[in-house]
Amino acid sequence: MIRKYFGTDGIRGEANKELTVDLALKLGFALGYILKNRYPNEKGLKIIMGSDTRRSGYMLRSALSAGLNSMGVSIDFVGVLPTPAVAYLTKTTQAKAGIMISASHNPARDNGIKIFGEDGYKLPDELELEIEKLMDISDTIKQENLIAGDEVGRFTYVEDEYYHYREHIISSINGDFSGIKIILDAANGAAYRVAKQVFLALKAEVVIINDAPNGKNINVKCGSTHPEILSKVVVGYEADLGIAYDGDADRVIAVDRYGNIVDGDKIIAILATSMKKSGELKNNQVVTTIMSNMGFEDYLSKQGLKLIRANVGDRYVLEKMKEIGATIGGEQSGHIILSDYGTTGDGVLTSVKLVEAIRDSKLELNELVKDIVDWPQILINVSVDNHKKNLWNKNEKILEFITLKEREMVGLGRVIVRTSGTEPIVRVMVEGKLKEQVEKISKEIANIIKNELS
Repeated sequence: MIRKYFGTDGIRGEANKELTVDLALKLGFALGYILKNRYPNEKGLKIIMGSDTRRSGYMLRSALSAGLNSMGVSIDFVGVLPTPAVAYLTKTTQAKAGIMISASHNPARDNGIKIFGEDGYKLPDELELEIEKLMDISDTIKQENLIAGDEVGRFTYVEDEYYHYREHIISSINGDFSGIKIILDAANGAAYRVAKQVFLALKAEVVIINDAPNGKNINVKCGSTHPEILSKVVVGYEADLGIAYDGDADRVIAVDRYGNIVDGDKIIAILATSMKKSGELKNNQVVTTIMSNMGFEDYLSKQGLKLIRANVGDRYVLEKMKEIGATIGGEQSGHIILSDYGTTGDGVLTSVKLVEAIRDSKLELNELVKDIVDWPQILINVSVDNHKKNLWNKNEKILEFITLKEREMVGLGRVIVRTSGTEPIVRVMVEGKLKEQVEKISKEIANIIKNELS
């Protein structure tokens, strides 16, 4: 399925270079047109809109709003909130769609636009393709469908919705976190207010870092992609654990009291084991992706849990979860979906459920993960021009070399090469029992991709 604008997680690119004001305006027209035709007899069509802390978010919000308002669609703007908050509020306020302006874990210069349906789930591929077609004929759409005068849609700040989401997270926990000391890293992003308030309401002792966004410092040497400082702060403050979110707080990773990183796979293992004990884990099944470590899979098996793998991307994890009725799924990156509580990955929700599981186990985080022994795994991100990143699997020399290396790994591990859906990157992942072999083969494959696509 060839896409022109949408990737695996909405429309994303460098702000005002790839993701332009004109593109956002066309998207507003196209989405407004679809909503008007889907609900022809409904007056006061409303959507929810939120953003992270990027400076370019204001610019893109204005362009999107202009397109939507001109089609008669009103916007309830919830301000800076995590992506899962927009999904949750879209569903619970009976809005017809939700829009999040964020590039998640990407650098501050990038931005993105994610769209949710009225059910709180990301749009299906077919609808995204329909939107793309309409974006390319936006001038034609405008001629016959623009709303004039005082019938245009309105734009309203709705700060109260922030508290509804906050209470939703708090209500997911039984009891409180008294006596637990936690360091939070908000990545100067969308969780900078709500995460601290949630943990304080649950009576945890909280220290928060990277909670002073200035529009340009989101994800900069902080958050789930750069937990090095968090590790040092956890050890220095003698905290029980640390928690790091990404820019739009749909991901989370943890740090134990000794500064060791606990990735998404290990968090899933802790939560799934706890859910099994409480009877919340349906069919003892867990959904992750092809990137999850084989050592993690071995651990789950010993706990009586079955691992089901999906393609990389939260939408594919969610599709598999729906297919088999799973209650937990996610990615090694920390994007974790708890389907009893939400429709998408939610870093703040996951973090409170993690602390609840640690509290109930009466063990420390490091003790809960000590038996999860990862196989050696190397992930190399090969930077290429954005228009070349999808060409690696059409290059015979690259494909032949990968096939050769896969034969070397038979019975010892695996090789996975894939294109990032959101960045100009080809990812090379090699995993196996022998560390030296893993390191050698991953570098060899990365080098040939770089040389062939440079």
